[in-house]
Amino acid sequence: MDWYRLARPLLQRLEPEAAHDLSLWALRHGLVPKASQSDDRILAQRLWGRDFANPIGLAAGYDKNAVAVGPLLTLGFGFVEIGSVTPRPQPGNPKPRLFRLPEDEAVINRLGFNNRGAAAAAAALARFRAGRAKHGLVGVNLGKNKDSADAAADYAEGVRQLARYADYLVINVSSPNTPGLRALQGPAELEALLTQVRAALAEALPDRPIPLLVKLAPDLAEADMEDIAGVALAHGLDGLIATNTTIARLAGLKGRHRAEAGGLSGRPLLAPSTAVLARLHRLTEGRLPLIGLGGVASGADAYAKIRAGASLVQLYTALVYQGPALVGAIKRDLAALLRRDGFASLSEAVGAGPR
Repeated sequence: MDWYRLARPLLQRLEPEAAHDLSLWALRHGLVPKASQSDDRILAQRLWGRDFANPIGLAAGYDKNAVAVGPLLTLGFGFVEIGSVTPRPQPGNPKPRLFRLPEDEAVINRLGFNNRGAAAAAAALARFRAGRAKHGLVGVNLGKNKDSADAAADYAEGVRQLARYADYLVINVSSPNTPGLRALQGPAELEALLTQVRAALAEALPDRPIPLLVKLAPDLAEADMEDIAGVALAHGLDGLIATNTTIARLAGLKGRHRAEAGGLSGRPLLAPSTAVLARLHRLTEGRLPLIGLGGVASGADAYAKIRAGASLVQLYTALVYQGPALVGAIKRDLAALLRRDGFASLSEAVGAGPR
């Protein structure tokens, strides 16, 4: 029995942040069933010297403070990304700041990097690493404090405090909810930021390379994507995440909260985010691993991201509406689609183009 079908009516009656907190509490206390099946071998791949049992990951935003990493991995994710984490704790933007659009299978948020800060996240990750015989793959998503005048210094500090616990690091310059953050996607700003972050990474882990990625917005003009691709290749970035939430209000939205300010995520983002992903794959000539994010709610959606150029796929909003059983369903359907189209491995399908 899918327990989430029973729990969903209660969760949907709760204010969205209260429901989110309750779900984290349930995970931490072992009240969410673990995945029962092992991963299909066709889904496995090796990236950045790390073995991913499957390509389906949890996007940043759900477990900002790394309090439920272990339980989340047992749901069947191939990897979990925590954060966004800022150097200092911050409360985020005033409430209400999270809105469901159930008719659209979407969410609008203007949370504003609410988190307990890098020191708390580091302590939580240290406990996770010490407490498991077999560590799961964990990405750490870094942000800047809202009141910080020096963004690069904030990201560098996040690297110094958290790099040692990460399987990969993400520089989030695409949240729409921190004033001025998206301006860091400009070529000059991004180059300066990456230079300082690279220096901090070399200082923090001189003998152990950690993949460094940048998370991008979907609201990019063609010239922006060309500039970012050029910077990514010139500075030896290890990958890009496409995409974060959108500030656009796409045609056809029905939810009563559709006019709220903030970033829109969920099903309406699938097509535009996949288009950005495909364009970045072409601009980088397939030389950078890409993580596809935005609107994934089925195995077919994940497959579309992979054929557009994604080596890995993330989701979050769809879990609000379908629950954790979705992870297993996506993996099962994705494996079937790969075999249907004659692929012997997932990596063969990356960038194969639309069917």
